Amino acid sequence: MQIVTGVNIYNKILDASCVTIGNFDGVHRGHAEIFAHLKYNSMIRHLPSVVVTFEPHPLKVLAPEYAPSQITTFDQKVALIEESGIDYLFVIPFTKEFSRLSASNFVVEILCKSLGMRHIIIGHDYAFGRGREGNFSTLEALGKLNGFTLEDLPPIGEDAVIFSSSLVRSVVLEGDMTAASKYLGRYYQISGTVVHGRAIGSALGFPTANIATVNELIPSDGVYAVMVEVDGLCVNGACNIGCNPTFGGKTQTIEVFLLDFSEQIYDHRVKMAFIQRIRSVQKFPNGDALKEAISRDVLEARLILAECNKEKRTTIFRPESRA
Repeated sequence: MQIVTGVNIYNKILDASCVTIGNFDGVHRGHAEIFAHLKYNSMIRHLPSVVVTFEPHPLKVLAPEYAPSQITTFDQKVALIEESGIDYLFVIPFTKEFSRLSASNFVVEILCKSLGMRHIIIGHDYAFGRGREGNFSTLEALGKLNGFTLEDLPPIGEDAVIFSSSLVRSVVLEGDMTAASKYLGRYYQISGTVVHGRAIGSALGFPTANIATVNELIPSDGVYAVMVEVDGLCVNGACNIGCNPTFGGKTQTIEVFLLDFSEQIYDHRVKMAFIQRIRSVQKFPNGDALKEAISRDVLEARLILAECNKEKRTTIFRPESRA
């Protein structure tokens, strides 16, 4: 997949193409369906497929206080789109200046002139451009003038549930990792670096790896059965997210106890996939009670992870970038 961004978005990139456009945060199952439809259309038309997206999310520029936590980092999003078999990723640097561009100028100057757009696929109710003035009717009229065709895909979902980024965010924030994996089509994943913590886990006999992450969307406080990729290995684990109220903690931390693993991994990069929530965070009367609870959590994590499809273990973790 070739990535085009920066000032290059104003250059002539392609003579003809099939295009879809959106933020695609999370690259969930609805997005995957759009990409599959895009690939099919590009194949039958013998044209390259192009995904057009924005970085950062427009709300982070226009109304930061309302900007949602992103489900994936930008690098994770790029890697997931690349896995879909897309030919070109067209990344528009979103600025306040760019936000003032009218929908018609955006379509003509960028989608048509830069990408040679011949066909565009949009998701249900998608709007774009200054004041979100661009919609199906806008594109339909511009298509007649500029020689491109248009498809508006119906809502994509399953069992009366429509897949959306907001739905994924809500279930992750609730700690419902089973629902999150259903809507994403993969386990929810964060990545980060192992840093030094308060060593409380070690004192209790359960040494944990404290993870500092740049991922914005963190599951709700609680204990989770997880799988962790560390130094190329997929290791089972039990993860605690919270402020450790038993010992008067004030700051949320992400700590994972790696099962049957004892290597030194400070400063190592890891990826963590959330499989299932075990329980909420609790304040215990003392360290012994907490230790007993952790023992139960570890046993529960082992049972949950033993039920995971072993064939999926090699495909759980996606690359974070093209590097």
